Amino acid sequence: MTGLSVRNLSYSYGSKRALDDVSFSIAPGAFSALLGPNGAGKSTLFSLLTRLFTTEEGQIEIAGHDISREPRAALAKIGVVFQQSTLDLDLTVKRNLSYFAALHGISGRDARTRIDAALERLDISDRAGERARDLNGGHRRRTEIARCLIHSPSVLLLDEPTVGLDAASRKAITDYVHELSRTDGLTVLWATHLTDEIADADRLLVLHQGRLLQDGIVGDLRGAAPLSDYFLAQTGAAA
Repeated sequence: MTGLSVRNLSYSYGSKRALDDVSFSIAPGAFSALLGPNGAGKSTLFSLLTRLFTTEEGQIEIAGHDISREPRAALAKIGVVFQQSTLDLDLTVKRNLSYFAALHGISGRDARTRIDAALERLDISDRAGERARDLNGGHRRRTEIARCLIHSPSVLLLDEPTVGLDAASRKAITDYVHELSRTDGLTVLWATHLTDEIADADRLLVLHQGRLLQDGIVGDLRGAAPLSDYFLAQTGAAA
């Protein structure tokens, strides 16, 4: 079963075409990087994948569920980290996770077990009682990733999750999500414009002006064609 499938997806803001006939699929356990400059259509794509926007042009399937016909089942399978933080800054780390668990119908001992496991995995158990506003940027992002794992999703969607973080924090979070895809079989779509977050073995999707211009393994795309050379060089990913 495909983890995430997008077929012939288009979206417009009035007369402006933000996405134009975009198609790709990502297998379970695969880490795919969505690369493109600002305005390429990355945020629009994420808004459609999370049903913040809807469109009749194209199809989205998440873990086998069509998001138009089975929105609740599809959305239950995804964990999301948006570019802008969505933590309640006045709540503690643990309370943020508890509230999210409750939204997914998880409570009592099960919720406590899942929360403790997520905090331990992200190495922030010692921050559980701190308010989110008192955390640094890296720990806030770790908290958001821990939160999105509470309900055991099949697909992780991360929209430029390392924006504003220092190099060490970016690397730690990028490495951890790569590990999650390998060890837990999670389908990962990681939107970024920073090529140092992408490994040679990763799947690379290059968006430009709403169109998908490249789709392949990073190592294979280097020098594979003039268009690949051009876009990888433009983003600094060329060797």
